[in-house]
Amino acid sequence: MKNRKNIKLPLTDIEKAKLRKNKIKIANVLDFAIDELEVLLKATPERAKEIYALAEFQTIPSVGIKFAEDLVFLGYYSLSELKNKDGAKLTDEYELKKGYCTDPCVEDQFRLVVNFANTKDPEKTWWDFTEERKKFRTENGYPQSRPQKSWFEILGYEQKDKKGSH
Repeated sequence: MKNRKNIKLPLTDIEKAKLRKNKIKIANVLDFAIDELEVLLKATPERAKEIYALAEFQTIPSVGIKFAEDLVFLGYYSLSELKNKDGAKLTDEYELKKGYCTDPCVEDQFRLVVNFANTKDPEKTWWDFTEERKKFRTENGYPQSRPQKSWFEILGYEQKDKKGSH
């Protein structure tokens, strides 16, 4: 797998110490099976699965820890689980579960992740899916169930650019 240099993981001090003790760098977490991580880190099966997923998702170009955490928040723990998914539907599901509308580039990220799960194309980044998303939303809109409030209203951010660049 490529793109392992910038993997960040929300490890506890104990988990970090266990990795050091076993001379394992964060970039090499993906060299181990989930059950091996469980033993090495003395972690629960769920925690080992989460750590592996967070690392694997960050091998996708332009996906960092925060979006990797969003994928786990939706209940995904591997790229294979995201094959043949629909980026727009993932966005709709994500917004419902969060309770607010997200920035449009989040949908571009979901589209990228699905594309990568299906193709393993390391050349694509989230902004390669902006036009596709715009075309889709112009033609199909958003579901009736879409939350009314935006992420910046809920999370207390000020909207800097009212028109937006998306």
